[in-house]
Amino acid sequence: MCLAVPGRVLDIEDRDGTRMATVDFGGVVKEVCLEYLPDLRVGEYAIVHVGFALQRLDEESARQTLELFAELGLLQEEFGDPWETAAAVAGADPAEEVHNR
Repeated sequence: MCLAVPGRVLDIEDRDGTRMATVDFGGVVKEVCLEYLPDLRVGEYAIVHVGFALQRLDEESARQTLELFAELGLLQEEFGDPWETAAAVAGADPAEEVHNR
């Protein structure tokens, strides 16, 4: 699944003519392109989809959405390690699998 997830801008920089930000998604930090929101500032929240900030969002709405996503396990599904997720679905412990090799 590919969600649009709210995140808080931690810092902004220009990379080869492209405005990029480091964004915190409830503890998961990713790089995001800000070309669609050129006036977004550090500390503000935005909805991000496939690495692009698409819409500014107020802090309370962002926090509520992140809490709901966390409760539903959607943040882990979206940002978690795909190998761990596959092992969990299969009912295996990924640490045990590595040990058994």
